[in-house]
Amino acid sequence: MHQLNKFMTSNVYTVNETQSVQDAANLMSQYNIGSVPVVNNAGQMVGIITDRDITLRTTAQGEAAQTPISQEMTAQQVVQGTPEMDAHEAAQLMAQHQIRRLPVVENGQVIGMVALGDLAVDNQLNNEAEEALSSISTPSEPQKLV
Repeated sequence: MHQLNKFMTSNVYTVNETQSVQDAANLMSQYNIGSVPVVNNAGQMVGIITDRDITLRTTAQGEAAQTPISQEMTAQQVVQGTPEMDAHEAAQLMAQHQIRRLPVVENGQVIGMVALGDLAVDNQLNNEAEEALSSISTPSEPQKLV
């Protein structure tokens, strides 16, 4: 069995939901990462913010850099894995939801992050990572501006 805890990066940077999108963008720039789990004051994961969220929900909408992350993050139906989840299942989940990164959560706390690239390096998971990437890369309809 290929559990996610064998593939995940355990040194995960998080941001608090009260911080600004600029804080999140600075963290992404500093560590060359494309998404950051969002936590509340108790350290519980409440969402995720991506570089795409910042671009489309903040910059493209003319929002200020000091806008709180809580207003721009994805909070509904945040897809997440568990340390014991099978990597095959994780790859399928990532393909189904068209995501490249999966936070690994235990007792509400973010303990890791798995990227498609983490799965692709294992020969037994290479095909599933390739299929997931193919599904993720399928164009979706652009969001309409309201």
